[in-house]
Amino acid sequence: MAKILITEDEDGLRRFVARALQLDGHQTVEAADGAEGLACLSNEGFDLLLSDIRMPVMDGIELVHRASAAFPSLKILLMTGYAEQRERADNLTGKVIDVVSKPFTLPDIRKAVAVALAA
Repeated sequence: MAKILITEDEDGLRRFVARALQLDGHQTVEAADGAEGLACLSNEGFDLLLSDIRMPVMDGIELVHRASAAFPSLKILLMTGYAEQRERADNLTGKVIDVVSKPFTLPDIRKAVAVALAA
């Protein structure tokens, strides 16, 4: 299965998503913000980056720019609970597979990840 980096500043949501993806056999690594996520990316080979857009230190948009420049084959899926943040991701066409709206259900995030990995 895939190795997935989950970058999300809300601890409970990050753990919920990690457990959901582990049910599908994926290996997950968790980061609490974009800077921590970028550091994780440079140390290990990932198949997918699943990141929140709105985070402290480094937001998901900046993380996408840096991650896609350093790892052009990395698949990236974003998530957000804010409409204006979703609009900020519009300029990331070609770098991001999709943006998942929060709140989402366990089947929603599992399906979004499966689609992103198949892309």
